Amino acid sequence: MEQRERLEWLQINSLDLEARGVGRSASGKVVFVANALPGERVQARIVRSKRNWEAATAVAWESTSSSRVTPRCPHFGVCGGCSMQHVDAAAQLAFKQRILEDDFWHLSRLKPQTLLRPLAGPSWAYRARARLTVRLVMKKGGVLVGFHEKASSYVADIQSCAILPAHVSALLLPLRELAQGLSQPQRVPQIELAVGDSVTALVLRHLEPLTDADRQRLRDFGRRHGVQWWLQPKGPDSVELLDAADAPLSYALPEFGVTMPFRPTDFTQVNPSINRVMVARALRLLAPRPTDRVIDWFCGLGNFTLPIATRARQVLGVEGSATLVARALDNALLNGLQDKVQVSARNLFEMTAGDLRAFGQADLWLVDPPRDGALALCKALADAVNAPGSGHGGGDGGVRSAEAVASFTPPRRIVYVSCNPATLARDAGLLVHQAGYTLRAAGVMNMFPHTAHVESMAVFERAAAPA
Repeated sequence: MEQRERLEWLQINSLDLEARGVGRSASGKVVFVANALPGERVQARIVRSKRNWEAATAVAWESTSSSRVTPRCPHFGVCGGCSMQHVDAAAQLAFKQRILEDDFWHLSRLKPQTLLRPLAGPSWAYRARARLTVRLVMKKGGVLVGFHEKASSYVADIQSCAILPAHVSALLLPLRELAQGLSQPQRVPQIELAVGDSVTALVLRHLEPLTDADRQRLRDFGRRHGVQWWLQPKGPDSVELLDAADAPLSYALPEFGVTMPFRPTDFTQVNPSINRVMVARALRLLAPRPTDRVIDWFCGLGNFTLPIATRARQVLGVEGSATLVARALDNALLNGLQDKVQVSARNLFEMTAGDLRAFGQADLWLVDPPRDGALALCKALADAVNAPGSGHGGGDGGVRSAEAVASFTPPRRIVYVSCNPATLARDAGLLVHQAGYTLRAAGVMNMFPHTAHVESMAVFERAAAPA
């Protein structure tokens, strides 16, 4: 027999990693409550019950938090694109900073010596990258284009989006009409968005060949709305322009005089405003000297590599994707930095201390991994530091590698840019407790306002390194 939903009054004490309020039921179970904030007393409708926890939705409030604001988007709570529009901007940053500090302490028993001021930018119309699901839903009257509903595989029926640029939000309804008019709308699962400084690109994922009439519809739409169409019949490598374009998709980093062309399926940061200040902060913290050699691990297109090259003697960018390595080299040539930039393709999830020797000595490291972090790289560094006879004892319990060489000199400073505070904290434990570094500073960046995503930056220095 199916358990009936029940109502219960709860005191909310904290937020979880999905921005749900956390309280305890009368039976002592932990309850995760959507749309509830710390300090509030709410009536919660229990919608899911497990042995040790329950999930619920707030339906009434006896008291409300001073951090609560009215969501701007009429689709908030249904659309899964945002989870924190009901929280004011300052409280969102405080929440993310607390997650970062808690992960450092609980996972690695670390506290940064300095907390960096959070990096924040525009809270609305910030999202320059997005994947919009396309779904033919006859019960809704035709094709829907948008994000998934919250905790669901259904597509939210949205007419606008406050976190997309205004000109893109205005395309949501015209894109429905366009997709519905294609010859096989049920075989078009996705439209990917990439907004550059002067070009807006849309990538149409299509599972069947397009007809000539389909292509003409796309051309007419592109001219009418000022967008550039790309087609993706298979995987990301199959992406190609519908027609030759006058202007390439690109973004600029004006502080460093760098322009970065990219393809719409290449990885670039979602929030260009935060990306600019993030790169500037990373360079200030890294503080490269004109004589320094720097390694940029997980370099991608060269988002950090090229700015570093304007300050250092030489920078080596290392990336797992050969395609992105080629793109980084092209970007170095375009910006006249080819004499200072080297790039290399390497699986960075299978690094060893011997690999570090092969890449050569570096004065500084910039590390910008995906969500999985840089575990193998940090282990390899700890191995090299603690190798027999190295003369660089790194602390208690360092793993000693026979292939690491005695002459290895670790970088004096590491700036680690993270999109997952848990893997950053894990890797920080290796760098501090095994490789002899100190966690000098760390802080969050609000790359994804109104979501629970926590982006951060940390600085590590060797104990004997100069200030």
